[in-house]
Amino acid sequence: MNRPIARVLAIAIATALAGCATTAPVAQKQEASMTAAPAPAYSGPFAAPSPLELNYPQFDKIADSDFAPAFDAGMAQQLREIDAITRNPEAPTFQNTIVAMEKSGQLLNRATSVFFNLVGTDKNDAREKLETDYAPKFSAHSDAIALNPALFARIKALYDTRDSLGLDAVDKRLLEKRYQDFVRAGAALTDAEKARVRDINTQLSKLGTQFDQNVLAEVNDSAVVVDDAAQLKGFSNEQVAAATEAAKARKLDGKYVIALLNTTGQPAETQLEDRALRQRIHEASVARGSRGNKFDNTGIIAQVLKLRAERARLLGYDTYANYVLADETAANQDNVNRMLRQLAPKAVANARHEGEALQSMIDKAQKARHQPSFRLQPWDWAYYSEKVRQARYNFDESQLKPYFEMKNVLENGVFYAAHQLYGISFKERTDLPKYRPDIFTYEVFDKDGSELALFIFDPYARASKRGGAWMNTYVAQSGLTGEKPVVANHLNIPKPSDGQPTLLTWDEVTTAFHEFGHALHGFFQDVRYPYYSMNVPRDFVEYPSQVNEMWADWPEVLAHYAKHYQTGEAMPKALLDKVIAASKFNQGFATTEYLEAAMLDQRWHQLPLEQIPQASGVMAFEAQALNADGFDYAPVPPRYRTPYFSHIMGGYAAGYYAYIWSEVLAANTSKYIREHGGLTRENGDHLRQFVLAPGGEIEPGKLFPNFAGYEAKIEPLLEQRGLNTK
Repeated sequence: MNRPIARVLAIAIATALAGCATTAPVAQKQEASMTAAPAPAYSGPFAAPSPLELNYPQFDKIADSDFAPAFDAGMAQQLREIDAITRNPEAPTFQNTIVAMEKSGQLLNRATSVFFNLVGTDKNDAREKLETDYAPKFSAHSDAIALNPALFARIKALYDTRDSLGLDAVDKRLLEKRYQDFVRAGAALTDAEKARVRDINTQLSKLGTQFDQNVLAEVNDSAVVVDDAAQLKGFSNEQVAAATEAAKARKLDGKYVIALLNTTGQPAETQLEDRALRQRIHEASVARGSRGNKFDNTGIIAQVLKLRAERARLLGYDTYANYVLADETAANQDNVNRMLRQLAPKAVANARHEGEALQSMIDKAQKARHQPSFRLQPWDWAYYSEKVRQARYNFDESQLKPYFEMKNVLENGVFYAAHQLYGISFKERTDLPKYRPDIFTYEVFDKDGSELALFIFDPYARASKRGGAWMNTYVAQSGLTGEKPVVANHLNIPKPSDGQPTLLTWDEVTTAFHEFGHALHGFFQDVRYPYYSMNVPRDFVEYPSQVNEMWADWPEVLAHYAKHYQTGEAMPKALLDKVIAASKFNQGFATTEYLEAAMLDQRWHQLPLEQIPQASGVMAFEAQALNADGFDYAPVPPRYRTPYFSHIMGGYAAGYYAYIWSEVLAANTSKYIREHGGLTRENGDHLRQFVLAPGGEIEPGKLFPNFAGYEAKIEPLLEQRGLNTK
C-alpha cells in the first residue's frame, strides 16, 4: 500500500493542534490560565528559520540533543503567544484571534517537523526515547490550547457573528473550521468531561507511541534466517548478496536473512521456489504483534479502541467511526459501509476466479513432476500469480527490472511526466546537507522558471525506517508566512550491494509515481494560511497521488524512461504493450486484500464501547469480522492484520477506506484526462488550478465537480480495477 501521507504531528501542533487534539493524547493541566513559565533560554538550530534556501533543514548542524531544548522552548513560547491572544483587552477580531493563532508556534513547528520526519525515516535509540518522553507532553500542550476556555470563548464569539464580520470565503471558512475543531476536541464540554478527555488523550499518546515502536521492533525481530543458499533459488545474485549482508549485520556469518516489510504479503514470496520457505516467511509476517512476546500489540489495541470509543461518546457520537467520519467527505459510517459492501462481493468473486487459474497452474506443475497437488495457500499466491502472468502475458519481473533503474525512473519518468503536464523542471542539488548519504535532493522550478519547492527523495529500506511509502512536509507553503514547500518522498526499496544498480519492480515504479502525486499536491498548494496547507480529509488526500499513477504506464512516459540500464536501449514495444495489457492483472487479489483491511478498520471502530473485546479476544474478533463481511477465501488475507495495522493506530483510524474513496475520484479524473487529450499542459494546468492548488481553502467535495463539471461515479473505478466483469 502506498501511503501517505501525510501531515505530521509537528505541523498540527504548530497550528494549535485543534484538529489533532481530537486524535492525539492530552494531560492534566489547568486550562483556565494559559500563562506559561518563562521560556528556557534557547539559541539552537531551531531558534530561527533555517538560513538555507527555502528554510531547508540544517541536517548537518542538528543533533539529537537539540530537540528537547527546542521542544521545551517552543511549547513555552506558543503558550505565551496564545496567552497574549486570550488576554488581549480588545474585543476579538479575526486578525487578533484567528490570524494570531496562525502565526503562533513557529519555533515548535520547526523543531517538531524535523523530529517527527526523522523518527519515521531514521529512528535511533535517542529519538525513540524522545518520542516516548514527549508524547504525553505534546498531548498536554495541544490540550492546553484546544481546551482553553478563554481562547474558545473568543473563537465562539467570532463564530456566532461570522456573517456580519465582512470576511471573504477563505477567512470565513478558516473561522468555521477552527470553531469546529475546538468543539470536536472537547472545548464545549464541562470541566469534568474535559479532564477525562485530557486523561484519555494522554493515555492514547503513550499507547500510540508504544504501538509504533513495537511494529518496527517486530519487523526486525521476525526477519527470516535461512541456513542453506539452495533455499534461495529464484532470487537474483543481487538479492542473495543483500541477504548475505543482512545476515552479517546480525553477526550471522554463513547464513542469509530475509527482512520483512510491514505488510502481510512479502516481496520474496514472488520469487522463491522453496514452498516451505515461502510458508515460513508468510507465517512470520502474519504472526507479528500477536506472538505473546514483549512486542505483542493486542493489549494496546484493546486499550486504544476502548479509549477512542469513550472519547467519541463524550463528544456526542455513538461510535468512534461516526466521530471521525463527521469530518470527512464520507460524512458517516453508513455511507462508507454502503460503498465498501458494494465493492467487496465483486472483488472476492474476481479473486476466486484468479485463484482458480493459480490452482490450475499448480495442478499442472505438480502433475508434470509426478507429485501430488496441493491446495492454494496465501504463501503460494504471489509466486504462482507471477507464473500465470508470465504465461498469460509472456513476461516476468526479471525481464522488466533492467529497464527500471531507479534514478532513471525518477528523473526521466516521474519528473518527465510532471514536466509535460505542468511545465515544472528539476535540478539535483548536491550542496544541501542530508540526514543520510543515500538520499537525493532536487530544486523544483515552476513553469515560469521561478523557484517552486525543494524535494527530498529517500528511496531505500533500512532497519531504522518505518514500513510503506509516504510523503511528508518539512516546510509548508503559506501566503501568510511567505514560505515555499520543502517536501519529501519515502520508499522502502531494498538497497543493492555496493556498485550494483537499483532496479525496481513494477510495483515500486508505480509507488514512485503515486508518492510523487502527494509531492505535487505539496508543491502546488497556493493557500493563504498554514492551516489550509495539505489540510484535506483523509478520504481526499490520496486522490492526487492516485491520479498521478496513471502516468507510470502512459505510453509516451513509459517509452521515455523504460530503458535498459546497461545499453540504454528502449524497452521493446512488444514488452511495453504487455506491461500495459497486464495493468488489470491480479486486481481481484489486490482489491480484496485492501478491502479486508478497510472493512476490518470499520468493524473495529464501529463497535460501541461495551462490545470492544479484551486483548485475548482481539484476534478472534478479527477472524469473525472478516468472515461476516464475506472474506472467507483463505488464500487472500488482509493487507494488514490488526496487530501491525499502523494506519489505524495513527492518522487513518476509521479512515483506511479513504484509499478506495479517493480512487473513485481518481478514476473519474483519469477518464476525464484521457477524454480531453491525455498528457497535455492544458489538462495539467486545469488539474493544478481546481484540485491541487486550493488545499483546504475550498470544501474538498466541491473540487472534482469544479474540475470536471459533474459528480464522480463509481463505474470508472470498477472498470479501472477490472471489477465490472465479474
